[in-house]
Parts: sequence; structure tokens; C-alpha cells
Amino acid sequence: MPDDYPHPIIAREGWTFLAIAIVVAALLTGWGHWLGALVAWLAVAFIAQFFRDPARRVPQQGNAVLSPADGRVVKVERTRDPYLDRDALKISVFMNVFNVHSNRSPVDGAVVNRWYHAGSFVNAALDKASLENERNALQLRTQSGQDVTCVQIAGLIARRILCYVEPGAALRRGQRYGFIRFGSRLDVYVDPTATPRVAVGDKVAATETILADLP
Repeated sequence: MPDDYPHPIIAREGWTFLAIAIVVAALLTGWGHWLGALVAWLAVAFIAQFFRDPARRVPQQGNAVLSPADGRVVKVERTRDPYLDRDALKISVFMNVFNVHSNRSPVDGAVVNRWYHAGSFVNAALDKASLENERNALQLRTQSGQDVTCVQIAGLIARRILCYVEPGAALRRGQRYGFIRFGSRLDVYVDPTATPRVAVGDKVAATETILADLP
């Protein structure tokens, strides 16, 4: 069944942008500036699709790690988790401007730590973005004691990372916890013995796609 959904189909982060665009488009239409009005209504359509935030069905498989974002898988590798200083399986999802940009919890778990790092804004599809770009990381701990690190990473155009939870919060799988504007990346680090369920190039949907199975 769809998860509890506390927000309308347009994410609240987009309400101001959408309202301004609609007012401008309506004024230009009323004044008879047809070319300008056409451009403005196209902007309304783009903003509406960018900030759309549909409800998602949540898989109930207990050991599943769900995708925290819509997009395309750009990395599946065993490497070091720089936040917990451990060996880990890393899966990275790149979001372009046409993807849904709400970020959702990959597991049921408690927020143990949160780290914010200011940084640069290189193309989020590049490997170096994981360590060089502005980013916000959460350490989530499941009831079984598994640690999952979920990292929001700004991109070339994305200049605003929003995260609404702090240490001590409890998240349900698929629960909305943040947003990144205009193209970005999510890195997920899990136990190195986890089994990946996706490959580089796969398209994934937030919450509905299982990235990996925990041991």
C-alpha cells in the first residue's frame, strides 16, 4: 500500500516557485503578451514536474535497502564508508532535472548521526562529487543493528540541500526526509556483505526499487 503521505502531489519546497510562475504567466496572458505568456506557462509546467512528489508503494521485505531517490545508478562498488570508517557496499543514484527530487529513507531506522560538509558543486555524476561537493549524511541504524549511511550530495546546478531530521529521529522506510533542488546525487553505504540488486545504468524509483539486501 502507499506510504502515509503528509504532503500534496507538489512538494512544499516548490509552492513558492510555482505560485510566482503562475502569477507571472497569468499576468502576461491577461496583458496579451502571448510569446512571454507561452514561455511563462512552459516554466509553470517545468516547475510543476520538477517539484512533483507522488506517493510510492513500500516493499515490506525486512532486509531490503530501498532507493532514497529517483534516478540512474552510477556506481555499485565495495569501498570505504568515509563517515563510519568501515568497509562498505556503496550504491550511488544520480538525479537529473527531470527526476523527482524528494529524498526518502532507505530503511526503518533511528538517526544516529548527521554530518554536513560545505563543498564545491562539480557534476554530481562524477565519482569525485562524493567527497568534494556540498553534502549532508545520515547514519541510520536498523532494529537489527545494521548501519546504513545515506548521503545527499549537491550537483553542478543544485545549490540547496534540505534535510528535516536530526539525531534521535525515527524514520520509516520510504518516509520523506529531505529534498535537493535541480540535479544531484544520493550515495548509500551498507554492510559490505550485502547483496546488490541493481547495476550501473539501471533506472530506479525512490522507495519502490530495492538497491540491496542486507545480510
